[in-house]
Amino acid sequence: MPKSAQPFLRVNTLIASLPRTDREYVSGACEYAELQFGEALCKPGDSIRHVYFPTDGYISLITPAGASESLEVGMVGNEGVCGITLLLDVKISAVLGLVQGGGQALRMTASRFARVTNESAPFRQTLNRYLYVLTTQLAQNAACNRFHLLDARMARWLLMTQDRSHPTIRACC
Repeated sequence: MPKSAQPFLRVNTLIASLPRTDREYVSGACEYAELQFGEALCKPGDSIRHVYFPTDGYISLITPAGASESLEVGMVGNEGVCGITLLLDVKISAVLGLVQGGGQALRMTASRFARVTNESAPFRQTLNRYLYVLTTQLAQNAACNRFHLLDARMARWLLMTQDRSHPTIRACC
């Protein structure tokens, strides 16, 4: 039995968007997890053991481009889930899931995730839509990395990071 989910200051919007009974069912199948900056949640070629639904903080999806270089291809915050390929019955990670902004998450084991997605049609439908959006974002990021200059790519990355970091301190003046 997983540790009960502890109260969060923020929510994962995928889970929050579910009808009440499904939201309670999915949340009850999760456990609390603290995301530590620099922590690798999954590595290329390794089995995906958990899915993570960040409530704050964010996870970079990084693909290895070569022996000494890599490329961030996506980012997951409280709008998404890390480990989504399990929905497609793909149990091996193609990317490095690296915590870039520490925070909290709800976590579910891979086997429980398979069971819950089979038992909750609204949850499965929400995840399918998220997978579509994530795929579209990955394609957009690839185009941006290929055709835009460094300053435009940096601006995109800063905006994506800001959207997922939920800053509580605002600059004044």
